[in-house]
Amino acid sequence: MSIVECVPNFSEGRDPVIIAAIGAAMGQAIPCLLDTTSDPDHNRSVLTFAGAPREVADAALAAARIAVERIDITRHAGVHPRLGAVDLIPFVPVQEIGLEECAELARETGARIWEQLRVPVYFYEAAALRPECRRLENVRRLAAAGLAPDIGEGLHPTAGVCVVGARRFLVAWNINLRTRDLEAAREIAREIRESNGGLRAVKAMGFPLDAREQVQVSINLVDFEATPLHVVFGAVAASCKKRGIEVAGSELIGMIPAAALKASEGFDLRWENLRAELILENRLQLR
Repeated sequence: MSIVECVPNFSEGRDPVIIAAIGAAMGQAIPCLLDTTSDPDHNRSVLTFAGAPREVADAALAAARIAVERIDITRHAGVHPRLGAVDLIPFVPVQEIGLEECAELARETGARIWEQLRVPVYFYEAAALRPECRRLENVRRLAAAGLAPDIGEGLHPTAGVCVVGARRFLVAWNINLRTRDLEAAREIAREIRESNGGLRAVKAMGFPLDAREQVQVSINLVDFEATPLHVVFGAVAASCKKRGIEVAGSELIGMIPAAALKASEGFDLRWENLRAELILENRLQLR
């Protein structure tokens, strides 16, 4: 059986009614909602679900429909960068399906989002139609500078635009620091991310967490084989030690492949929320 994971990011992390409505719409199309993670400081929710490719695409569209109806991006406030109400929809191959097939699924879904919801779409990573749009951070920068969408035109008046793509597993992961020094978090993020000469396969940004009276180094680890979790954690901890800052803990956003944990087995990553049901293979009962 072909299995695809989808991890859409929605620009709403504070209103439980809207978040529940998005999840319910998705659940009517597919039975396998694996996780919902919401953060009020980011004002963002990440849903993780998986199943047969067509079911997953239908579920993503159903959830997007509710988000477009309920979320007004022009009134949105949160620390995380965003372009739209349905900010990001990545498709990830899990079993008996390739990355290019997921890219085709992403392009089909993007076309449906424009046709049915009138939200313009950019494609990224393996689904990118333009080389400059392969990296998500480039899409955000270029879209803000006026780059035309791949499908559609302009902006939806309340939902903005949507970025849709296909990629391999990444680990979305935050390391929280017991300080309110935002510049320190941003400096550490610059030190560790690949684009600034840091660790391979690491993307990172520094954010304030006013609700916790802390700051955060927010990380996307796009290849945990190239750079395991414990190497990233160690680099952040070392940078914190130089500044006299304590690491409060780390938190997983969404799901994690078992192989990523195995690669860092025996290292204390000070998890705040890791539990068995957040390991992808456990939920999908894959071996």
